[in-house]
Amino acid sequence: MKAIRRNLRISSKKVNLVASLVRGMPVENAINTLSFAPKSAARPMMELIKSAAANAVANFKQKRETLFVQQIIVNEGATFKRWNPVSRGRSHPILKRTSHITVELGVQAVEKEDGKTEKQETGSGAEKAESKKSAAATKASPHTRGAEPATAKAGQAKKSPKKSAI
Repeated sequence: MKAIRRNLRISSKKVNLVASLVRGMPVENAINTLSFAPKSAARPMMELIKSAAANAVANFKQKRETLFVQQIIVNEGATFKRWNPVSRGRSHPILKRTSHITVELGVQAVEKEDGKTEKQETGSGAEKAESKKSAAATKASPHTRGAEPATAKAGQAKKSPKKSAI
């Protein structure tokens, strides 16, 4: 359950300041915090969290109240290079930095009336478990091509015949 925003025209350092505010928060608290944050990156981050929550509700049938911000990754995007003319015919570079943001939501454990906690399974977690099982099965299966039955006992090397001295 994630959403990605690419080529946001704010540097990754500035976006990472806002991302550190809401990591690990429930979705509702994160949206409330970002709506009052005095940073320019707060609005795109809030829209991205809302989008990820809508994806979780629509595609994975999760309840919005149980979602929390599990992971936010902020990477550098493409850098636009511009030039500022200065004296004596020279120019200084201007780097207009962009960033990519990935927001991944998780599901909190839900408490039942019995006092037991139940963790709901997300779609991505089930896929990872299946891929690990299939990888282990292929690793354990013997390869038929190039495999020869071992005739020597374990720990003994095959001896070559002795050469006679002439």
